Amino acid sequence: MVVGLIIAVIVLLMIFAGLHWASMPPSRVETVNVRTLHLEGEFVEGNLGTAVDPDGKVTVRLVAQQYSFEPQCIVVPQGMPVTFRGTSADAVHGFIVGTTNANTMLIPGFVATFTTTFNQTGEHLMPCHEYCGIGHEAMWAKVQVLPREDFLARARNTERMTCVPR
Repeated sequence: MVVGLIIAVIVLLMIFAGLHWASMPPSRVETVNVRTLHLEGEFVEGNLGTAVDPDGKVTVRLVAQQYSFEPQCIVVPQGMPVTFRGTSADAVHGFIVGTTNANTMLIPGFVATFTTTFNQTGEHLMPCHEYCGIGHEAMWAKVQVLPREDFLARARNTERMTCVPR
């Protein structure tokens, strides 16, 4: 009887918490309109990729869509905090940057944000780790980690950075 009561209390708590968060999502949740994602706002094509903000912070903006990431190749500095801001245009996607702690899910209509630091230079694969359809296995991008000085020198010459120098 005690075990049954404990299970009933846990189930009731789960139902209450689910209904509470459904009606009052956390204030830190950012949303975007997936219908106008590529037309206006933060995630327009010209604003995607890596940029150094006026305050010196490094920000990467990306969009996942079946079956690709945009941009396909991301450049980041070694030893500096990098903030990733991403969303999905169509289905639940996710990515993990090999041999690092960079790992997140991208959900249509919501902005995922996290900050990480890359300690080793080199190139890392960034596959989608949430099954998103028949072409899922080919959905990946690259993250190129440059030495801090090289990254900052390239950042002075361009607004958005890609793996191929311009």
